[in-house]
Amino acid sequence: MSAAPVPEMADCAAACADRLHEAGRVIVASHIDADGLTSAAVAGAALERAGIPHEQTFYDQLDAEAVAELAATDYDVVLFTDFGSGQLDDIAVHEERGDFVPVVADHHQPADGVETEYHLNPLLFGINGARELSGAGAAYVLARALERDGVDNRDLAATAVVGAVGDMQAVDGELVGANAALVEDGVAAGALAEGKDLAVYGKQTRPLPKLLEYATDTHIPGISNSYTGAVEFLEGLDVDCRSEEREWKRWVDLTDDERRRVASALVRHAMSRGVPAGKIDDLVGTTYTLANETPGTELRDASEFSTLLNATARYDRADVGLAVCLGDRDGALDTARTLLRTHRRNLSEGLNWVKEHGVTDEPNLQWFDAGDEIRETIVGIVAGMSMGTAGVDRSKPVIAFAEESPEETKVSSRGTGTLVRKGLDLSAVMGEAAEAVGGGGGGHDVAAGATIPAGTEREFIDHANQLVGEQLG
Repeated sequence: MSAAPVPEMADCAAACADRLHEAGRVIVASHIDADGLTSAAVAGAALERAGIPHEQTFYDQLDAEAVAELAATDYDVVLFTDFGSGQLDDIAVHEERGDFVPVVADHHQPADGVETEYHLNPLLFGINGARELSGAGAAYVLARALERDGVDNRDLAATAVVGAVGDMQAVDGELVGANAALVEDGVAAGALAEGKDLAVYGKQTRPLPKLLEYATDTHIPGISNSYTGAVEFLEGLDVDCRSEEREWKRWVDLTDDERRRVASALVRHAMSRGVPAGKIDDLVGTTYTLANETPGTELRDASEFSTLLNATARYDRADVGLAVCLGDRDGALDTARTLLRTHRRNLSEGLNWVKEHGVTDEPNLQWFDAGDEIRETIVGIVAGMSMGTAGVDRSKPVIAFAEESPEETKVSSRGTGTLVRKGLDLSAVMGEAAEAVGGGGGGHDVAAGATIPAGTEREFIDHANQLVGEQLG
């Protein structure tokens, strides 16, 4: 067994691990996004290897009702992964009653004025939970502390990296801080490969024209958002981009030399169209490849893997995403791919809805209310994808509303790294604005959410607009 991946958290992780080893039965409760699913998978695999009996459950939102539901079970310990820190006040009520012992492995902002003994959160150790360690990362630190009798959990770092990438923690395309230590562990275990490559989504699975058409993070005039333009670009290269059957190859099908030639031509094309040098630099980034997965599948690339996971739990099939994370490559993977097709269709329809209806512009932010037209579990993803496309300006954060129930509205917000560097903290904005209208919220500086009473949307926007203005000066 090698050294603890994040030394600052080692003592706390050891205490949490000791308590779990002493437990009779454990239930792992986790969030439903990619980070939550990978958190549950890392924790579950580590508990399994440690011989600790456990079960797993998932929640879209951890509120007082959900915590009470967990308290009504007969588990000795509840292990909260990728949430729990912000709900310590609700958890403390049941801890004091002796309903269960909480162990929390999270990276969100802890509730004020509430403490619990077994609380593993990077924020408590001076580590940025929005950029340097995700929920899956906290679960991985715990997994390393659970090692006994020669067990080596470093291979689980690959799953934790998928969670970090899915949680948008790659700063300028690269995992940094404590996340970098996880990458080192994964590489050392032979489960992960780190390299430099074209920084676009879909290199494993998308045909080359689609790969370039949807490469919009760095907008390339004449290629981005233009299938015809992408085809013309590829056909003008001295690279055979089609198979013997004349089907378009994928990026992964090209040789290393062919990839370099396509990338160089893409850079030259971007320069000739006036793309700024800084944006051109963004075309190449760090990639994280799961070394033990089959090339050309969604599971080979950390970014594509995280999207596949988002397509499961957000459609009420967290069990499918968890099974894929834990190694099911038959029925669960087939189901996940079916859900992914539905997910992509819904995202496309959501983006089209935003393009058609537009956004309402405020001095410091922009927003749209999708009502029941966009599923509340994906409206935040649609909001993020709409920035830079669909008429949504990247110079201001975007807030999206969707109906959660007749009584409640789901709020999702997205910003950019540039805005965060200027002072934007959407976690604080969502929390304070939601509290002002009788709701609750939180998250990260670049992406956060809330639930508010239906009918308070305008009042919420007024508060959020003021808060963002104060943050950005």
